[in-house]
Amino acid sequence: MTSMTFGRAINAGLRRAMEQDPRVLIMGEDVGKLGGVFRITDGLQKDFGPLRVVDTPLAESGIMGTAVGLAFRGYRPVVEIQFDGFIYPAFDQIVSQVAKMHYRTRGAVKLPLTIRVPFGGGIGSPEHHSESPEAYFTHTSGLRVISVSNPQDAYTMIQQAIASDDPVLYFEPKRRYHVKGEVDEAAAPQLPMGTARVLNEGSDVTLVAYGPLVPTARDAAVAASDEGVSVEVIDLRSLAPIDFATVEASVRKTGRLVITHEAAQSGGLGAEIAASITERCFDYLEHAPVRVTGFDIPYPASRLESHHLPDLDRILDGVDCAMDRPSSLAGVVSGSAAS
Repeated sequence: MTSMTFGRAINAGLRRAMEQDPRVLIMGEDVGKLGGVFRITDGLQKDFGPLRVVDTPLAESGIMGTAVGLAFRGYRPVVEIQFDGFIYPAFDQIVSQVAKMHYRTRGAVKLPLTIRVPFGGGIGSPEHHSESPEAYFTHTSGLRVISVSNPQDAYTMIQQAIASDDPVLYFEPKRRYHVKGEVDEAAAPQLPMGTARVLNEGSDVTLVAYGPLVPTARDAAVAASDEGVSVEVIDLRSLAPIDFATVEASVRKTGRLVITHEAAQSGGLGAEIAASITERCFDYLEHAPVRVTGFDIPYPASRLESHHLPDLDRILDGVDCAMDRPSSLAGVVSGSAAS
């Protein structure tokens, strides 16, 4: 076991994938000599050369289109989108080409393409640098979408994404880059890429989170236990497809569901989870599913982001709501102040 930061774990996973398969290459803005704005690819161009770690122009659509051609020819490109808000110029390539090529060719063409997306807020950045665009892509058939929350998964799942013959969007929470954790570089993956993980066993409420809010959800479970509420925390890990079997089994046990994410409430992943679990577990639910999300607004100025992002108190308020207990933050649990 080695202690490493979240960012270093991604770097190590990329390095391992490049060592094992000469078809793996990295493309993106400043990923080479600089090592990326977050230094995630630091040292890789030095060790693997500029033909495998390619500094590109500032042209996301062009980067993605080039990656499509490379994947079509048998390479396994890993594209870095420098910031979440920069992905929109590449949106047409992703939803019109990357997602549909396998289906369009009746399975004759595979696109083993990985798209790394630093996402979410919490680092004091302005708009275009703190987005949560995952729902756009979970809505698009033909894409796998995953989000990691800890260094071990960061290391393992980047390799799983690169090895997959399906296109994968790999959402990494930028505010967790410097969080340290133990990483076993020799261990085989404990779970398939599409499987959720139960982090804390509980009996009263199921709390589902992914990416940047998983540590906050675990803190909420500890705080709730001090008040006699047993919270089961699930790290979703895969956003498309969703491991509904794991969530359903938990809700059948607890009878209550809280979902939290940084993205806005309307059309967010929480709505899909709430609706699907209601359909699957209607007779088991003691309370309607509760969503604790970002608000339905453009991402605010950095000095206001702490009010926008779900925090410990708002998640605990969601737990209280699901438990039919008095709420200290009535009216602001969900993404709309009127809910």
